[in-house]
Amino acid sequence: MKIVFDENEFFRQATLRICGSLNFETAIRRCFEYIKNYLPIDGICLGIYEPDLNMIRINTWIGPKNLKKPDNIIKVPETYWKQIKAELASQKGIRIINDLTEEEPFALEMIRRIWSEDGSVIRVDLQIEDEKVGGLSLYATKEVHFTEEHARLIMLLHDPFAIALSNLLRHEEVIRLKDLLSDENQFLHRQLHKITGDTIIGSEFGLKPVMDMVRQIAPLDNPVLLLGETGVGKEVIANAIHYSSPRKNGPFVKVNCGAIPENLIDSELFGHEKGAFTGAVTQRRGLFERADGGTIFLDEIGELPMAVQVRLLRVLQYKEIERLGGDKVISVDTRIFSATHRNLEQMVKDGLFREDLFFRLNVFPIMIPPLRQRKGDIPALAYHFIERKSGDLKIHNRPSLSTGVVSKLQDYHWPGNVRELENMMERALIRSQIREPRDILSPNDFFFQTSIETAQGRPAYTGQFLSLDDVITDHLRFTLEKTKGRIEGSGGAAEILNIHPSTLRGKLRKLNIPHGKKK
Repeated sequence: MKIVFDENEFFRQATLRICGSLNFETAIRRCFEYIKNYLPIDGICLGIYEPDLNMIRINTWIGPKNLKKPDNIIKVPETYWKQIKAELASQKGIRIINDLTEEEPFALEMIRRIWSEDGSVIRVDLQIEDEKVGGLSLYATKEVHFTEEHARLIMLLHDPFAIALSNLLRHEEVIRLKDLLSDENQFLHRQLHKITGDTIIGSEFGLKPVMDMVRQIAPLDNPVLLLGETGVGKEVIANAIHYSSPRKNGPFVKVNCGAIPENLIDSELFGHEKGAFTGAVTQRRGLFERADGGTIFLDEIGELPMAVQVRLLRVLQYKEIERLGGDKVISVDTRIFSATHRNLEQMVKDGLFREDLFFRLNVFPIMIPPLRQRKGDIPALAYHFIERKSGDLKIHNRPSLSTGVVSKLQDYHWPGNVRELENMMERALIRSQIREPRDILSPNDFFFQTSIETAQGRPAYTGQFLSLDDVITDHLRFTLEKTKGRIEGSGGAAEILNIHPSTLRGKLRKLNIPHGKKK
């Protein structure tokens, strides 16, 4: 028998209730109380399908007082999912179950775990386009038999139920990602604090003048320029300044200016609008926008192309950017740290770096001394790396250093600075464990360059201070000599130096080093 009433009003009122509360269970309860006036139902259940986990997650269950609420998680046999897929493929998507004794055992078990076997059930698969999001089931006591007319009325509400459940899943995903991001941020804060503040080795000795300057500049909002050789720890000092500043709870974005291809650096730093270039299918925020309210650290700033230097100057002067392909001015509240191992003053004279940008960045320069100028910090740094690397290498009995090793460490010139010391300590720890683990690291566990020519024939430290470009040039020439000019492939210079062949060729051109395979 067909139920006579205004179906449009039924649909409208039921939909208003489904969408009428941000609390999903409250919304479903209100809808249930309304549709009870038109359908002989005693319970309603919405479950979320999790086929990858072979389970149904019960989100909302409303039923008679004599029935026990089911578990939130119901394990489902794989054959049940096959049946659901078959029904969806046939475009049926709804089943009337009045005689539970005719159901297959696994289907009967599912119904028993949600409802009672003494009753009737209408089950609807909720689907958005081709995505199966969950299931709706309506329950009635055994005195009631559902009809095709009842099923037709329920199918009128398929889309509102499906959309509401899909929105719930999206909301849960947003909450999950937000919590994940919060956890990641807390983890990163903890990791960064391990290498900043009180844990900076030498803060009261060789790095004391530097740390005094850090304490002076941290509370302010001025740009900071960090100078020093490669490997001295410029990033560590940048961390210390940021996490001692009022911006410490804001983002801290690090950018290696030398690692971004020249044709992408504008987009990376300043963002782009949709359609700004081929492949720009969406709008993208740049790193300056991501650092809004915090700090951006521009490492290797001497590698910035001149065109980007002009745009960076505007950020420093007016705190404004424009995305690539856009004409809207965007204000950014971002503090700028920069760092380089290059001689910016010489680059200005050579026309490779803008003079006005240099003066804007050079408001408060901090020169970080090389390790060879603060040898008193070397023993403490060495033990710090032993402690940290032993944990990474799962060495339970942390070795100590023999007196001879400490003397050799302090006598060495450390062209690679703290980074070289860290690598040397890790290498020594590995060597000490290869045969029979030892409690003391001896000089045999280390390799020091002690003569003009090393065992490999490479020039060593001679007491003369060279520019970094000269050191790099010597090393590249030596490597090309050993590979007979070969750059790519197995045994080529790029593989030995662990850099991309195109990057190596760019450096060779920049330093005017002839290259090409020798015949």
